[in-house]
Amino acid sequence: MTRIKLLLTFSVLFIVSGCTLSNYYVLSTASQPTVSYAHTHQVIGVEKVTVPKYIFKREIAVAKSSSQVTFLSGSQWAEDMDTGLTRRLIAFLQKKFKQPGIYAYPWGTDSQPDIKIKVQVTRFIAQGESVYLDASWEVRSMRTEKRTRRLFSTIVPTKADASSIVNAMDRAFGQLEEDLARGVKKF
Repeated sequence: MTRIKLLLTFSVLFIVSGCTLSNYYVLSTASQPTVSYAHTHQVIGVEKVTVPKYIFKREIAVAKSSSQVTFLSGSQWAEDMDTGLTRRLIAFLQKKFKQPGIYAYPWGTDSQPDIKIKVQVTRFIAQGESVYLDASWEVRSMRTEKRTRRLFSTIVPTKADASSIVNAMDRAFGQLEEDLARGVKKF
């Protein structure tokens, strides 16, 4: 009788743990630039990328309509998106400009960067068969106060499963990185 109870207990635990398995995704792996630019010899500070509140949940958000957001069960982000996207942007810019002098801003020293970058994501979500990314970015010279501001928007096709959505989000953010790099190049 105790063997049967033990077997039933393990069976129940196995079934319950199987039902709660999740797939974890990240977007923090920087894409490889197709073209790189000449070294800028300037220290660049990247502020933490700001993202909409629905991205702070660990589940992957999907818009059912313009005013309804749901979350994909069994699919979660393995990191905080604001931190992950900031790390990814820094790594991408380091590759793009062949320069290690690109850091998260603010940092704990008295020195200021030569250029400061700010990115605000206002929409980053799948809806229907597309992923939408809307953002604004600013590149500012800390010496001259010259600044460039741009709005960015892209739509990338996707399927309804989590892997396809994450892949489309990866491509969309890659387009934003390239757009921003062109803005930095002008400084």
